[in-house]
Amino acid sequence: MAGSNGPNWDGLLKWSLSHSDGTESTRQLSDEDRRWFMEAMQAQTMDVVKRMKEISIVMQTPQEVLEAQGVTVEEMEGLLEELQEHVESIDMANDLHTIGGLVPLLGYLKNPHASLRARAAEVVSTIVQNNPKSQQLVMEANGLELLLSNFISDSDITVRTKALGAISSLIRHNKPAIVAFRLANGYAALRDALSTEDVRFQRKALYMIQYLLQENTADCNVAAELGFLRLLTHLASSEDADVREAALQSLLEITRAGKAEAAGLTDEEGKLRQVLQDRITDIRQMSPDDLGAAKEERQLVDSLWQACYNEPSALRANGLLLLPEEDELPPDIASKHFEPPLRAWAAPRSAITGSNTTDKKENPVLLLGAGPVTPSGNSEDSRNRDSAGNLSGGAGNLSGGQEGTIS
Repeated sequence: MAGSNGPNWDGLLKWSLSHSDGTESTRQLSDEDRRWFMEAMQAQTMDVVKRMKEISIVMQTPQEVLEAQGVTVEEMEGLLEELQEHVESIDMANDLHTIGGLVPLLGYLKNPHASLRARAAEVVSTIVQNNPKSQQLVMEANGLELLLSNFISDSDITVRTKALGAISSLIRHNKPAIVAFRLANGYAALRDALSTEDVRFQRKALYMIQYLLQENTADCNVAAELGFLRLLTHLASSEDADVREAALQSLLEITRAGKAEAAGLTDEEGKLRQVLQDRITDIRQMSPDDLGAAKEERQLVDSLWQACYNEPSALRANGLLLLPEEDELPPDIASKHFEPPLRAWAAPRSAITGSNTTDKKENPVLLLGAGPVTPSGNSEDSRNRDSAGNLSGGAGNLSGGQEGTIS
């Protein structure tokens, strides 16, 4: 039971293990056990909220007062890090606004110390991740504007990167935030991020681009008009594998939307062709282990080659698209890139494999309950909290994202 110094966590742990060690069937809790457990949990919740209030009060204190009292930047970083741990719980994240801590936290995005601006963005990212309520609260408190300012114009690259990560979490599955990002010229800021030499910054920007293009294919027009294609082509030859894959994926999204040729991607200079040929050469020289790790890149190179040049890449001819230990061929994405994705996914299997299924109907998927077992029955149960989420889905994040989240 909770004592004067907080809950008895050792006792709570022993109690939990004794009631869930798997050695005997679950039994009903007695009223005394239930009361003890609830008191312990309530005491912990109250302690966390109390601590969050204390941190919020410190955040409300002017910087000069904190410095006069001997509070160091490192100590404030520690408090923000502790706050981030608390708000990993969605309930606690939503409570931060209730106890008056959200606005002071957003104020730290303008702190004179770069490390505190970066740390505050990390906390915001945790609060809004997969949390529609907190996303709305941050939007209403002008959090997007503050994050955009840091992302676009901060002098510290780490602050810019962390702000971008928070924006990525804020706009995910949040249409009003996506619209606001577009109106704030966010795509131009993403283009500038791709032009930097910082790999982490590039990676986060690419994951966010992937997510946005997958959410709305009309944005491919914007990307093409802003000159993303040449930047993405350049990044497709990056030394960083994640950057290469994300750049190739974004190029494929734009190509699917039919904007590549219109924007001069496959012009006479043949820059993309040369980049893809170089990637094929490098893939040929990979060790077996590296080839396995580069499965996604191999598929992206082949899909993009087919989409742009209407022919299989040399990876297929050399047996490098599908390795012996890999189960099945990747879906033939390029040949369907002009179809709406849902129509392509809903196509019968015979459309992909060429098999004759005219004399055999496929059993419908059972959505509820346990149906009779059939030889062709197949079910899959998946659950994914994100993203990410890139995302995130994969962006792709997406996916996730890459992103991915983007940290």
